[in-house]
Amino acid sequence: MQSQNPIFIPGPTNIPERVRLAMAQPAWDHRSAEFDQLIVPLCADIRSVFGTTQGDIALFTGSGTTGWDIAMGNLLAPGERVLAANQGMFSQRWIDLAKRMGLDVEVVEVEWGEGIPLEAFEAILAADTQHSIRAVLAVHNETATGVTSDMGALRAVLDRCGHDALLMVDGVSSVGSLPFAMDEWGVDVAVSGSQKGFMLPTGLAIVAVSQRAQARLDRVNHAQGHLDLAVILEAGRQGGYPWTPAISLIQALRISVDMLLEEGLEQVYARHAHMAKGVRAAVNAWDLSIFAKQPALYSNTVTAVALPESVSAKALVAHANARYRTSFGGGLGAFQDRLFRIGHLGALTESMALSGLATAEMAMADCGVKFDAGAGVAAAQQVYRNG
Repeated sequence: MQSQNPIFIPGPTNIPERVRLAMAQPAWDHRSAEFDQLIVPLCADIRSVFGTTQGDIALFTGSGTTGWDIAMGNLLAPGERVLAANQGMFSQRWIDLAKRMGLDVEVVEVEWGEGIPLEAFEAILAADTQHSIRAVLAVHNETATGVTSDMGALRAVLDRCGHDALLMVDGVSSVGSLPFAMDEWGVDVAVSGSQKGFMLPTGLAIVAVSQRAQARLDRVNHAQGHLDLAVILEAGRQGGYPWTPAISLIQALRISVDMLLEEGLEQVYARHAHMAKGVRAAVNAWDLSIFAKQPALYSNTVTAVALPESVSAKALVAHANARYRTSFGGGLGAFQDRLFRIGHLGALTESMALSGLATAEMAMADCGVKFDAGAGVAAAQQVYRNG
């Protein structure tokens, strides 16, 4: 029997039935006036989710990585200097892509589990009096480690240094789940994807671009063909689409954005905080460690849990999937056998979260983790009952 259990990975996330049904509609003409009438108001509503009234939205067929490629390929020229921190697997992958694209990447190495190194960034930016650094690449929510960094504080660093570098932010596992204030934080490019807070399958890169960044498109814009940012931004403003889009995903995106706005973004953020608090209470009750180094960094979309050295995280995740047909996230990089990750974002309820925690307890007990049976579930129940 095919499993219908919810998944507890940090993406793709569980897909609401309304969204699934939206993808089941018959094919329709993306050159029609009806499609134009879908795109323009959809992009306008997505701006609200990104926290911008000034920026514009571009929808590309692809993943969050496609969004990184688009941002750098359109706004940065090979050989230009960028600043980034290696603080987890996804920041590392963004750095690697930037290098492959010919950018001169200045990397600040950070212990995984820490946030963006604001002091180190400030020293580097202050010393760059010629403003040779053209962009700062920042991961808002590092999925590999369960760490959320403060983008407002990073903008303050740029402002104190009087630096004009573009602020490019990976919001793949934060937009639609965590507060994201693009205008307030002075974010120039924010990259997200359809498979996390937007509750869709993978397949859409959703990119928000400030007016300041758009002013640089004519200067650089090395992207060609269907990755040309200027062309898609115009489509989002005026309607139409220059190439064949992922029609079923876009019509489902209309439904998912409706769901976010119907719930209310503040309530969406409060719900994610509530779900995360219950998961963290469970981890504490198991007497295990949350991998993020301090509570101020704890992510409300994913919690990375450190296991005892005697227990293989890879074996635990594989066992949960094989025996209980439930997916948790594995560790990544050097911590692939030390961490397992519990995703708690998107379409998730208290009851769903409790089922995931109960299944995690069974899998941990099977794999030899020592804890008081039921302690994590009981701790989460207390949080959810009182929330």
